[in-house]
Amino acid sequence: MAGKNSAFMKPMNVSPELAAVVGKGPMARTEVVKALWVYIKKNNLQDQKNKRNINADANLKKVFGKDMVNMFEMTKLIGPHLS
Repeated sequence: MAGKNSAFMKPMNVSPELAAVVGKGPMARTEVVKALWVYIKKNNLQDQKNKRNINADANLKKVFGKDMVNMFEMTKLIGPHLS
């Protein structure tokens, strides 16, 4: 298994909504998640009371479809934006 790429490492196309946050693809899912966290921390979007929640700004709301998401839910919500 050492020589094979996992599905998470496969470069994928990024939707225009997600590209506004993480940059243009193709990117591996792991790179997208890392770039999302850089954006979230840079823009101070983690909830102050519960750091596991992310308060979406206008760009993230286009990706997530709602104002607040849990960090575990975030990875599920980016799926439709990768192809």
